[in-house]
Amino acid sequence: MRYAPINNSLFSDNRQRFAAQLYPHSIAVFNANDVMPKSADGTRRFVQHTDIFYLSGIDQEETILLICPDAHDEKHREILFIRRTSDEIALWEGKKLLQDEATQLSGIQTVYWLDQFNTIFHDLAIESKHIYLNANEHPRANTEVQTRDARFIQHCKNCFPLHRYERSAPIMHLLRAVKSDIEIDLIRQACAITEKAFRRVLNFIRPGVYEFEIEAEMLHEFLINRSRAPAYESIVASGANACVLHYVTNNCQCRAGDLVLMDFGAEYAGYASDLTRTAPVSGRFTTRQRAIYNAVLRVQRGAIDMLRPGNDLKTYHKAVGRLMETELIALGLLDADAVKQQNPDKPLYKKYFMHGASHHMGLDTHDYGDRYRRLEPGMVLSCEPGIYIPDEQIGIRIENDILITRHAPVDLMAAIPVEVDEIEALMNQKL
Repeated sequence: MRYAPINNSLFSDNRQRFAAQLYPHSIAVFNANDVMPKSADGTRRFVQHTDIFYLSGIDQEETILLICPDAHDEKHREILFIRRTSDEIALWEGKKLLQDEATQLSGIQTVYWLDQFNTIFHDLAIESKHIYLNANEHPRANTEVQTRDARFIQHCKNCFPLHRYERSAPIMHLLRAVKSDIEIDLIRQACAITEKAFRRVLNFIRPGVYEFEIEAEMLHEFLINRSRAPAYESIVASGANACVLHYVTNNCQCRAGDLVLMDFGAEYAGYASDLTRTAPVSGRFTTRQRAIYNAVLRVQRGAIDMLRPGNDLKTYHKAVGRLMETELIALGLLDADAVKQQNPDKPLYKKYFMHGASHHMGLDTHDYGDRYRRLEPGMVLSCEPGIYIPDEQIGIRIENDILITRHAPVDLMAAIPVEVDEIEALMNQKL
């Protein structure tokens, strides 16, 4: 693995907390992601399923985790199944985990080869009353390809039609929303790598460069700092492209006088960071650009202050909308009287700020977290207001990652430049 070893107490604690949520006499099964094909004999880089990583720390394909807290044989209360390796596999694909190495990473003492799974699972299922199976229940999920978990659900119900089936996803959403100290440290490391990338591109941006060249500078900084890849597809959007919320083509040339919106973040040890900054291609903001930028920054600072225990995202987003209304009126984009008479279900600010202000973060960039659940210490959320004015070819978003604590929110990206004057100074310093 590229990242530094993770204390396996993280995964042991996660499994204990998961097991405590199960009905008596239960067994739970978690599968690794598939290796996804491209075409011909090509495959994509393997990306582990975040649930099995959260519970085991194993970042290898064809892995299965069984949790059976009431198993008669104590050594079968936690079992990891990994792919049996060989000299030929090592020759063509490289080194795979041995059983003792899997134990060291996960803290799981019982590790079998994958070809032993069916026999052992059959025996443990017969002992159990409830079988917990996993599925993607993220509210924004759009899964068109049948997953390894989905295939296993079909297989399991065919083999054991009379068992009581339960969902693992609600438990995982409950647990993963609140981060441990080890997880927070890993997110901090991802944020620190992202900071290095942002400082690097500020010295690179100038009229004439292409968006993909800026992206390349980001990737370089990620890789030399032990990040395996971006946490998500990087957005480098100059000029009017910044008004396209999920613009990822990154193929246009940056023009003098335009702004460039950069939404990117390093992944470290599976954990995501998520930063957005907007910078002037020519190194100086115009008067209008500066006014809009500072309006977004004021909204962000007001929004961050609301990310406190007891608040909920529905109430929070309405309050952020009111902050945005005030700024848009001051910028001449909204009429104050029209705002007073607006339909509260269709607020006028949505014309210029049409997305949410925050989402949960962690192993997934848009991590698990119930939007109706009140905020708790240990949650990590983005804070990302923006103003988008296609008629002026201006799109400005500012995003930081925020840790909820018992007291004031902690900005995990506080060291990353955000003030107009600071960004201009860094872009115009002589190297």
